[in-house]
Amino acid sequence: MNINSIQFSDGNNYRIEATSYKKVALYARVSTVEQAEEGYSIDEQIRVLREMCKREGYEIYQEYVDRGISGKNIKGRPALIELLNDANEKKFDLVLVWKMNRFSRKSLDLLTIVDMLKNKNIGFRSYTERYETESPSGKLQFQMMAAIAEFERANIAENVKMGMLARAREGSWNGGHVLGYDVVSTGTDNRKRKISKLVINEEEAQIVRKIFELYTEGHGYKSIAGQLNREGRKTKRKKSFSINSVKQILDNPLYMGVIRYNVRQDWNEKRRNNINPDPVMKKGTHEPLITQEIWEKTVVIRKSRGGKPNRIHSGEFPLTGILRCPMCGSGMVLSRTTNTRKDGTKRVLEYYACGAWKNKGTTVCRSNGIRTDYADKYVLEKIATVANNDILIKKIMDTINTKQTTNTAPLEKEYKSIKSSLDSIETKKDKMLGLYEEGILQKLELTNRLAHFNKEKEDLENRLASVEQQLDQGVAKGISFDIVKKVMKEFVEAYKQSLTYEQRKRLLHLLIDKITISETRKIDTIQIILNKEVVKHFTTQGRENSLTDEFSRPFSVCIQL
Repeated sequence: MNINSIQFSDGNNYRIEATSYKKVALYARVSTVEQAEEGYSIDEQIRVLREMCKREGYEIYQEYVDRGISGKNIKGRPALIELLNDANEKKFDLVLVWKMNRFSRKSLDLLTIVDMLKNKNIGFRSYTERYETESPSGKLQFQMMAAIAEFERANIAENVKMGMLARAREGSWNGGHVLGYDVVSTGTDNRKRKISKLVINEEEAQIVRKIFELYTEGHGYKSIAGQLNREGRKTKRKKSFSINSVKQILDNPLYMGVIRYNVRQDWNEKRRNNINPDPVMKKGTHEPLITQEIWEKTVVIRKSRGGKPNRIHSGEFPLTGILRCPMCGSGMVLSRTTNTRKDGTKRVLEYYACGAWKNKGTTVCRSNGIRTDYADKYVLEKIATVANNDILIKKIMDTINTKQTTNTAPLEKEYKSIKSSLDSIETKKDKMLGLYEEGILQKLELTNRLAHFNKEKEDLENRLASVEQQLDQGVAKGISFDIVKKVMKEFVEAYKQSLTYEQRKRLLHLLIDKITISETRKIDTIQIILNKEVVKHFTTQGRENSLTDEFSRPFSVCIQL
């Protein structure tokens, strides 16, 4: 608020209160690719937006910055989520971006966000496109530009896809790391982009050849994975071998010299569910690692072993995935053993066993099995006991609140310290600019000092983002005794009324984060997570409130039973 003192002819001073500036939120984003290839600098975006605010007389409320993050969707963009949370609380009057696609490249997301801002009487403007959304004509212009931007993105994606298909049909590699080869970028053949070429990595190639050799000698997937792990061999990502990683290598015709491409279509939308019955299969320009004879022998063996496995319907065993191995922390999966009684009859025993052991063998972990009948019964009885005991729920909530107060105090202190350091950097940068304008500082020295300050600022902003995330997670905002009791009782009722195993499993996985067991193979702790999704699912209050909507601040409370 600006206060001016004006003296009139009568000799008296009058105080006139000026209208407050319009508060503005600045948002900037750049992906790693854009930064490298097109020069969309975060600092440059912020600089031009600051200058615009200075010209227009706007007050900058806060600068929200997402570094190295794609604009494909709004998820995973902490600065944008924070901006939308603050917009919900009407902390500013206008959002200003350098370019419309900094907010989102999808017109639906863009229109949704702008509509949400409009409902809070917050405007949206783009520096480069030069339109606003406060008037009907401005909104129409904005919608047209958003649609054009999405069309351009889809058009580029389609052209890239066509180019990759053409390369695959030529027998060229389209990129991606694969065991046995290194990907080398070669010179262009009158194209803008470099071309990826596969070159044999002899150390890794020996592993690939050994996998095919062991398989054609009669070894199974788990046996091969176990042997490789005992020898200390690693995958391309430097991890232990699993059944699946061995299977993928044996299924890849790349190793016998054939490029296979477009096996799964529309991956972004349909993931693994849209198998292409006629993928591209062309002789590659790379050198094969195995012979045609070995490949054909592998295919024959795989077909002979390719009968349908005895499927285990994991829905019947609801703790798979949330029960954790006491040694390595992996999720427990179902394992069965068959015991033969003295009279010759057989009895099948079912256990939850370490998933890493089952998938990768004894080199990685032990089975650490726990009987399914004991574990299932214990967990459900424990939850029911808590749901029906008000004193126990109150004690749990008091413990959580005390712990959160203790944990957040040092984080809040660190938050204030980082903010103070950031303000200090801005002061130093202004001082350097002043010295340059006065001719005391040379341009080269100014550039070096500003680069140092910008690097220091970036490091501090990364630390600040981490601290803010921890503070958000540590605040049990909106969670009370009544809500906890309601969630627990509703869960017990919903579980009783569930008609299928899968429904019961989904309920357990919604409420429980993980269950740990002791080395004596007994349930140790049950960790229940209460967050906005859980509250929304189990309480009417949650469904009506939208703690709840897509842009509300996240929270998470862990209850350990």
